Amino acid sequence: MRLSTVILPAQRWADARPEWERAEAMGLHGAYTYDHLSWRNFRERPWFTMVPTLTAAAGVTRTIRLGPLVTSPNFRHPLLLAKDLLAIDDVSNGRLSVAIGSGGTGFDATVLGHEPWSGAERHARFVEFTHAIDTLLREPSSTIDAPYYPIVDSRQLPGPIQLPRPPLWLSALGPRSIAVCVEVADGWISIGGSTTDEPGATFGVVHAQAKRMDDELARQDRSPSTMHRVLLDYEGDEMPLQSFERFLDWAGRYRELGFHELVVHWPTPLSQFDADPVVFERIATEGREVIARWDN
Repeated sequence: MRLSTVILPAQRWADARPEWERAEAMGLHGAYTYDHLSWRNFRERPWFTMVPTLTAAAGVTRTIRLGPLVTSPNFRHPLLLAKDLLAIDDVSNGRLSVAIGSGGTGFDATVLGHEPWSGAERHARFVEFTHAIDTLLREPSSTIDAPYYPIVDSRQLPGPIQLPRPPLWLSALGPRSIAVCVEVADGWISIGGSTTDEPGATFGVVHAQAKRMDDELARQDRSPSTMHRVLLDYEGDEMPLQSFERFLDWAGRYRELGFHELVVHWPTPLSQFDADPVVFERIATEGREVIARWDN
């Protein structure tokens, strides 16, 4: 089992660079970032964008995996995004992983001046966007006849370092998005979630999601071993960074559920991701080594 982190793009690079370098020095598998124009309680605070952040991180690291967790159609066109992702894959020498979600209903959904999309349109755009990114990262040239994101005779040269394309993961919670994930993606992301305040509610929600994924893999006759399973500690009641022991308990339960990679947030003061840096350091070093040994 692997341990990774999300570093919010919420600092000037002079202050953010040491965090990306430290994430690699601690031996974390991946360091990812959000792809938003502004986000929640950071709307009136510093917030930079994903592409230059990851490009800069690629230039000061050598081994750690990098990528958006997640990007979405909210303010992106797949061709422009694919070209940017190919550049990050090149600068990082093949360390890019691409995670896509359907996009939310917050600031990013309306900042470009259009009305919020309905749930049906958001899903339709997500499906089209995902297929387009999959195609554009694989092909040197593309023409895509589609209602939302048509592309005419584009060029994606010289193509990715990773062949046939960088790993593609989807954040998928419901049955329709999980079906798309099984059809197209190399990995599945759960962001947790719970609908009650009862202890264990988050684990129950993720357990149901994992069962839905297993059923869909069987329905599409795809081997479970071909789906990389990622859990982002984003929503829910678990708080695995409160203590070292709590982290190990959390990680063990999700290992039993079949997850391969756990992602926790780099401690971010004055946010929902605030945490004791000393505890985080121990989790990212000693804890990372403990959960890696579970697979041996």
